Amino acid sequence: MTPNEAFTKVVAIIGPFAKNADALKSATRETVILTDLGVNSARLVDIILAFEDEFNVAIDDEAADKIRTLGDAVDQIVALTGK
Repeated sequence: MTPNEAFTKVVAIIGPFAKNADALKSATRETVILTDLGVNSARLVDIILAFEDEFNVAIDDEAADKIRTLGDAVDQIVALTGK
């Protein structure tokens, strides 16, 4: 999976949780999930679980704590899928 493919899927997964739809439409790798997209921290746990299901990976707590931006999520996923 390429980073661009992962980014597209990450944005789709976060979509239902994002309170700021306009920011989601113009999202970049630097978009901060909690502040820019208006996702609350409890929902971030649900998003991490959705990433694990969608990409068939396991994201440990330490790695999950480092996911702040969309780019962080993409980097984790690409690293874990080994591609």
